[in-house]
Amino acid sequence: MARVRNAIDAAVRTPPGLVDQALMALIAEGHLLIEDVPGVGKTALARAIARSVGLTFSRVQCTPDLLPGDITGVQVYDQSTNLFRFRPGAIFANLVLVDEANRASPKTQAALLEAMQERQVTVDGETHALELPFMVIATQNPIEFEGTFPLPEAQLDRFAMLLRMGYPTREDEERLLAEQGAGDPIAAIEAVATVDDVRSAIATARSLHVEAVVNGYAVSILERTRNDDRLALGASPRAGVTLMRVARARALLEGRLFVTPDDVRTVAVPVLSHRLQLTGAARAAGDEPTAIVDELVARTPVPM
Repeated sequence: MARVRNAIDAAVRTPPGLVDQALMALIAEGHLLIEDVPGVGKTALARAIARSVGLTFSRVQCTPDLLPGDITGVQVYDQSTNLFRFRPGAIFANLVLVDEANRASPKTQAALLEAMQERQVTVDGETHALELPFMVIATQNPIEFEGTFPLPEAQLDRFAMLLRMGYPTREDEERLLAEQGAGDPIAAIEAVATVDDVRSAIATARSLHVEAVVNGYAVSILERTRNDDRLALGASPRAGVTLMRVARARALLEGRLFVTPDDVRTVAVPVLSHRLQLTGAARAAGDEPTAIVDELVARTPVPM
């Protein structure tokens, strides 16, 4: 995965560690929600990941009139056979970019749920399996609210991590302008790994050793989110499962075959913050979920 990281870093300007976090989500069999203003490279990151690993890629541009069938696929009548046949939608790819997900209607957003959770799509009572690895990278613009439909908590919980890219540094932006003037650097990316390499990394991450005390440390963090007066909704058991999957992926990227409390601590904010719901008083006080998770993790004793 080091080669994949280097290939992406050479083409996309991102904050330190963000590419690693995206690869953690891929290895953890999770999905990414990237929330940021337009033009900072969200789409470029998704394309770079797909090209560097040789994944099949599709993109869905969400609009209020987008239909569920546009994502999942539809049954089409074939006059030559007098039968209906299934025409796959955009969801049938290894990596699916769902751009501006909060512009799609709730019914269309719900069409993603089964695919993201079960890795399958059901159309007219017929179930179609999705090829693995399968990852959704969804983006949303946090500054525009007209014509948008906020993602419900049930769907937010399907995303392994929430990432924010931010504006590049001055040095990175100068390099970006120079590179873009010479062409599209992402189009020049050649695959440095294969789909089988990704599947192997996923299988290895699943088998990493986790001590009971590390699982206990993760549960302690989850319990603190459920008992904090600032939070109306704490982290779910599914959040805990995802937390440990991402921690395993981080350990693998670090070259270890065992998970440490530091792996859990490092990934806690991007894994948990978007799953929490603040109380009205906390919102009025200007509290942020990321800062609360950071504080709760700092207060949780680390097992020795």
